[in-house]
Amino acid sequence: MSHRLLLDAGKKAVATIGRRAYTSGTLAGWGSGSGSRLGLERPVKLAVFDSMAHETPFLAAAEAEFDGLVSVTRFKTRLDAQTAGLAHGFDAASVFVNDEVNAAVVAGLRDCGVRHVAVRAAGFDHVDVAACTAGGLVATRVPRYSPYAVAEFAMCLLLAANRRVVPAVARVRQGNFGLAGLVGFDLRGKTVGVVGTGNIGRAFVGIAQGFGCRVLCADPHPDAALAAAGAEYVALDRLFREAHAVSLHCPLTPASVHLVNADSLASMRDGVVIVNTSRGALIDTTALIDAIKCRKVGAAGIDVYEYEAGMFFRDLSANEFIADNEFSRLLSFNNVIVTGHQGFLTTEALTKITNTMLLNVYAFRDIPIPSQADKDLLAELAENKIC
Repeated sequence: MSHRLLLDAGKKAVATIGRRAYTSGTLAGWGSGSGSRLGLERPVKLAVFDSMAHETPFLAAAEAEFDGLVSVTRFKTRLDAQTAGLAHGFDAASVFVNDEVNAAVVAGLRDCGVRHVAVRAAGFDHVDVAACTAGGLVATRVPRYSPYAVAEFAMCLLLAANRRVVPAVARVRQGNFGLAGLVGFDLRGKTVGVVGTGNIGRAFVGIAQGFGCRVLCADPHPDAALAAAGAEYVALDRLFREAHAVSLHCPLTPASVHLVNADSLASMRDGVVIVNTSRGALIDTTALIDAIKCRKVGAAGIDVYEYEAGMFFRDLSANEFIADNEFSRLLSFNNVIVTGHQGFLTTEALTKITNTMLLNVYAFRDIPIPSQADKDLLAELAENKIC
C-alpha cells in the first residue's frame, strides 16, 4: 500500500528524534490552519462519533495498521452542540453523515482542543466549511472509498423495485404464488438517466451500459471518457423527460435540494423508476408520494431519506410505530423499496473508509515527506482535504 511510505516515515522520525516534535514540514498542505500543527511527540488522539457496531472490526484493524501512531476512542453518540464536550483532550474528531458540524459545534470542538474534523464519507454537506476555516480546523473526507459499492446497490434497488422483488418474496413466504401486480419491464434498450457523474455516477453508468441501456447523464462537469464510451450528456430537463429510470448520484448543495420535485416529476415518463442512494433531500418526499399515488412514478428505490437523521442507523423495532408520517407512507407502497442508508456497506468500502480516515488524521501532523512518495498518494491526500 502506498501509504506505508508515509507511516514508515513517521515511525522513523519518532525513532530518530525520540519523543520530541518533528516539524520539518507538512504533507500535501496539511496543518496549514492557525494553531493546527501537531508533531510526532505522541499519537494522534481521535474521537470517533456516531460509531456503530458494523464499524468496530474495521476501526480496530485500521488502528492496528497505524501501529500506535493514532489512538482511537469510539463514541456511540452523535456529534452535536450538546455532545461536543466529549471531544475534550482529543486532537481530531471523526464524524458520519448525520452528525452536526455547524458553527456552534465547530466552536465547541475548538474549545476542546480539536483541530481536525475527519468525515467518514464522501459528502460533507453537514460540515460548516466556513466555520472550520475561520476556526483554524482542518476538515477531510473519504471521496474514493468504493464507488462500486454504492453504484452496485443503486442498480440492485432499480432491479428489485422494477421487478417487485420485495413483495414477491413476501408473498411466497405466505404461500401466495400468484403473479398479479409483479410485472416490470426489461432494462435492455431502455433509457437510464444518471444525475451526477462523479466516482459513483461513473461506476453506475458502466453497470447500466452493461445491461444494454442507453445512458443519459447530467453533470456541470462532463466526463470526456464517459462520453467517449457512449454516455450522452444532456440538460437535466431532457434527462427527466426521456429516462425510463433516473438514478441520483449528485452531492447535496443549496442548488440541488429537492432536485426531484413536483415539476420535475410531472415532466417525466409515466411509470418512471426513481433511485436515490446519494442524499435524501435531493427528493421532495411529499411530491414523490403524490407521484406514486397517481402512478406517474412506477417504482422507487430509496436508500436515503431527507429526514433520516432521527431514524437511520438505529434499531427502532421496539417502538410501537414510526412517527414520521411521510416515511410510513413510503413504506406502505408495494412498488417502493426503502433501505437504511446501506449503499456503502461492503467489506471493501468499510476497509477503505476507515483506513483513509485514519490516514487523513495521521497526515494532518507535521511529518517529513518521504522522498519516494508516489504522486498518486499525494494527489489522494490533496483530494481528501476539504479545507
